[in-house]
Amino acid sequence: MAGLIRKSDIDEVRARTNIVDIVGDHVALKPAGVGSLKGLCPFHDERSPSFHVRPAVGRYHCFGCGEDGDAYTFLQKLDHATFAEAVERLAQRIGYQLHYEDGGPASESSNRARLLAANRAAGEFFVERLATPDADPGRRFLGERGFDRAAAAHFGVGYAPKSWDELTKHLRGRGFTNEEMAAAGLVSTGDRGNYDRFRGRVVWPIRDLTGETVGFGARRLFDDDKGPKYLNTPETPIYHKSQVLYGLDLAKRDMSKARQVVVVEGYTDVMACHLAGITTAVATCGTSFGVDHIKILRRVLGDDTGLGEVIFTFDPDAAGQKAAVRAFAEEQRFAAQTYVATGPEGLDPCDLRLARGDEAVRGMIESKKPMFEFIIKQQLAAHDLDTVEGRVSALRAAAPVVAGIRDPSLRPGYARELARWLGIDLDEVSRAVQSAGNQQAAADRAARQAPVVPSDEPERDDLPPKPPQGPTLVSLPSDASTRLERDALMALLQHPTLAGESLLDQAVHSGFGNRALAAVRDAIAASAGSAAAPDWLDIVAAAVPPPLIGLVRELGIAPLPQHRGEDALRIYVRDLAARLVERDLQRRKRELVAQLQRTTPSDDPERYRSLQQGLVVLEADRRALRDA
Repeated sequence: MAGLIRKSDIDEVRARTNIVDIVGDHVALKPAGVGSLKGLCPFHDERSPSFHVRPAVGRYHCFGCGEDGDAYTFLQKLDHATFAEAVERLAQRIGYQLHYEDGGPASESSNRARLLAANRAAGEFFVERLATPDADPGRRFLGERGFDRAAAAHFGVGYAPKSWDELTKHLRGRGFTNEEMAAAGLVSTGDRGNYDRFRGRVVWPIRDLTGETVGFGARRLFDDDKGPKYLNTPETPIYHKSQVLYGLDLAKRDMSKARQVVVVEGYTDVMACHLAGITTAVATCGTSFGVDHIKILRRVLGDDTGLGEVIFTFDPDAAGQKAAVRAFAEEQRFAAQTYVATGPEGLDPCDLRLARGDEAVRGMIESKKPMFEFIIKQQLAAHDLDTVEGRVSALRAAAPVVAGIRDPSLRPGYARELARWLGIDLDEVSRAVQSAGNQQAAADRAARQAPVVPSDEPERDDLPPKPPQGPTLVSLPSDASTRLERDALMALLQHPTLAGESLLDQAVHSGFGNRALAAVRDAIAASAGSAAAPDWLDIVAAAVPPPLIGLVRELGIAPLPQHRGEDALRIYVRDLAARLVERDLQRRKRELVAQLQRTTPSDDPERYRSLQQGLVVLEADRRALRDA
């Protein structure tokens, strides 16, 4: 068993890691002020971005849910990794050799790392076997669907031999134990012992956002294979089918750039779309499209403006129709516009490309129809519109769909279309839509008022403890004086060296009206000697009372106004610090003037002269501040 990772190595890996690279694998980030980036929070569902990342200090903070931390914390919370696993993953990413307190490198890697390594080795095995003579059925399957050797290599497609334990023996020879292979979902156990889970099948690697292979999907080839047509990796510590999308590792960059995602129904459809130029295509892996998939896509899309588009493709059969209804039920979770694309004669992207070429696949996606129109027509098709009863029933089914359209300016148009399709008076349709909207609003209010069910997930004892709840930026008073103190502390926490030692010292010894911000000011004053340290923000946070740690984090992450160049930023920081000092000088001047008015030269000449001299010094300080 390896010892503890050396603290110096932990600090070195943290310093060498760009947190934007780590967060950016999961969240589409865009500029949000000086030295700050923002995106949709991966830890809670939100419509507009409140998750901010500060590369200079290596931290993130969500102003919506309060989650806060560094690159290690991010991996711990998002991937449920231990602290040691997070350090090891980041060290591996940058090629850094860790050392342990027992004097040497790790004697064994973390469980997650071992499972990923086993999957990586299995993927290489499958790819190699695709080139062997025994894999001719697999190559023929791919060729019949228009995929050549280059296409298979691009997507990492391989072949699982029609053998009881060839993969098992191969991995055992690579040093993996039966327990590790079983935990990765690569082998199963029966009366005859361990055997390969995937046998005689074409195999696709399923990768996470970082490109790591976390599981596999395999297609049946032989008639004597009594298993399902498609067989996927079971749930494992690293593979959760509701949280992965096939092709997302290849599509994420273009998805973020084009603000588009195309959701198809299978591995070959993803391949066909990408090869046809639709490089934003992804597919679920043996499960229905659900809420967790939406959360992932929204983060990658940067889905907060409503300008993006989510395009679903569905088969025309009953299963495809049910999938459309399920997708529509969650449609409102997207800010982007949702569409449905169907191929001519019900062809899916793979068959369409095979029959009519790449241009036909692109045309299928371009001819998309709004999701609402597709669902309304689907509802109408289920009723006999030649009868009064059928039309009334169809209206009852379609009215909630129109009422649920997010953009209120679109509802009247769809109400008119529904009236035309049904042959019913527009006023009657409008009343039905209004009634459906009222019922939905009442149901939403009842859902919001329902008690929250506690989570059964156990507490993690290896995560940094959350500080006690204290004041936040949002809860601070909005008067001009508090705003100045807040903005100045934000600037001084984020760019302490730009103020200069003298002005920084004066600013953090000036008077504050807000008690919470005054405590942060005192912590900055006590830590000023470490202003240039890379962990400056952590040093200040450690110097405030625990309830104020969250406020320090927010002040240190909150975006500053954009400035062109460091000179403009330096002027901004120094101006805020100078305004604090000048405000304090004005306050002290008012106090001296009041004392001077209460003192007569004849009664106490010494005190009178002292007060006058104090006013002269204050005025000199004010002039010096303005000239600085």
